[in-house]
Amino acid sequence: MEIAKKKTIIGFIGLGVMGHSMAGHLLEAGFALHVYNRTASKADDLVKKGAVLEARVADLAQKSDVIISIVGFPGDVEQVYLGSLGVLENAKPGSIAIDMTTSDPALAIDLYDKGRQKKIHVLDAPVSGGDLGAKNASLSIMVGGDKKIFDKALPVLEIMGKNIVYQGGAGAGQHTKMANQIAIAAGMVAMCEALAYASRAGLDPETVLGSIGQGAAGSWSLNNLGPRIIQKNDKPGFFIKHFIKDMKIAAASSKRLGLETPGLDLALSLYRKMAEKGLENDGTQALYKLFE
Repeated sequence: MEIAKKKTIIGFIGLGVMGHSMAGHLLEAGFALHVYNRTASKADDLVKKGAVLEARVADLAQKSDVIISIVGFPGDVEQVYLGSLGVLENAKPGSIAIDMTTSDPALAIDLYDKGRQKKIHVLDAPVSGGDLGAKNASLSIMVGGDKKIFDKALPVLEIMGKNIVYQGGAGAGQHTKMANQIAIAAGMVAMCEALAYASRAGLDPETVLGSIGQGAAGSWSLNNLGPRIIQKNDKPGFFIKHFIKDMKIAAASSKRLGLETPGLDLALSLYRKMAEKGLENDGTQALYKLFE
């Protein structure tokens, strides 16, 4: 199947903080777009621009050549893909299903195997870059599955991201995202500690950020979320509750691999404290509140 804008119908499931922008880019690129979201009203502006709202995942899957999903939790992925109303029971043979949710590598492999039995090509393609990456179509996309299917899907992925890398077989994309989240987890703690130290020392946080953000301490989190911390902006580019989900998956996967992850474990414990304070719907940068 060739990915041609005039012929290919894309179905998009999940119009959250990131998914809404991603779907919008596909629509602007000229693809026929069908969308599904549990809260249908989140699709209103996309429908005004030409998208077709579907009432059920099954309806969307039946009509689409490429199906993209980005939902919240592994349980949501299972609900979308499995069962009589799910993608795998309703998609056409030969169609491509791309799950861009950060989910369990073991589940990604299971969906690939089940899809293969029905001649549906499943890729796991989690993303990194948060709301800004989604809005700017500059997401990093880590892909697992069959290489030839990745090559076919690449023109679609390039509309949503810039750093798109084929990582290997089924589950490889999710394993790569776990490595990404492990790196971010400890880094978020360090960033909050650093900015708290600067504040306690009586320094101007913006001036400090301008210096250390350009040196060896520089990171995406520091340069993109650091300003939000300084502005006391807790709006989620990525929800704390979803980051906790990611870290729990990474911790469980690490355990299966026989790997100790003390930095990850510390970050997970601190973010759980945030959730206990009722802040699970804040952005991940709100961790700074523990250090204030």
